[in-house]
Amino acid sequence: MTIAKVIELVGVSTESFDDAIESALETASESIRNIHGIDVISMNCDIEEGKIVRYKVNLKAAFRYEK
Repeated sequence: MTIAKVIELVGVSTESFDDAIESALETASESIRNIHGIDVISMNCDIEEGKIVRYKVNLKAAFRYEK
């Protein structure tokens, strides 16, 4: 039987939503093994002077639980 644990992450990028997701996943992978799926919960941006300056993504990452 496989049990998964789910954590919530926030990725931030000045480039794109995709880059924010990759950043969150890459950083989480440094300390968490066996991430096998993500679910993007929300996406939003910070705006300054009418321009997007930061892309933010809330996501949940699932990984296999190990004792």
